[in-house]
Amino acid sequence: MKQFTYTVTDPVGIHARPAGLLVKEIKNYTSTVMIAKDDKSVNALKLMALMGMGIKCGDTVTVSVEGANEEADAAAIEAFFKANL
Repeated sequence: MKQFTYTVTDPVGIHARPAGLLVKEIKNYTSTVMIAKDDKSVNALKLMALMGMGIKCGDTVTVSVEGANEEADAAAIEAFFKANL
């Protein structure tokens, strides 16, 4: 399993639009992606669960990537976070 932490810089956090973009991006990978904040963790493919986490600007999340291509998938997902969130 690969993990990285990311501090959200989007001024409005992970609300509907960026959450939708994230889910769409995650669908391109074969690995299972989980996003955790505090003591709550959700599958990154679950749009409503992701939005329900209430991730705001300045919040730090931990992203876990597990699967056959986890190295490449984690690197690509981290790049997506940096570019979009």
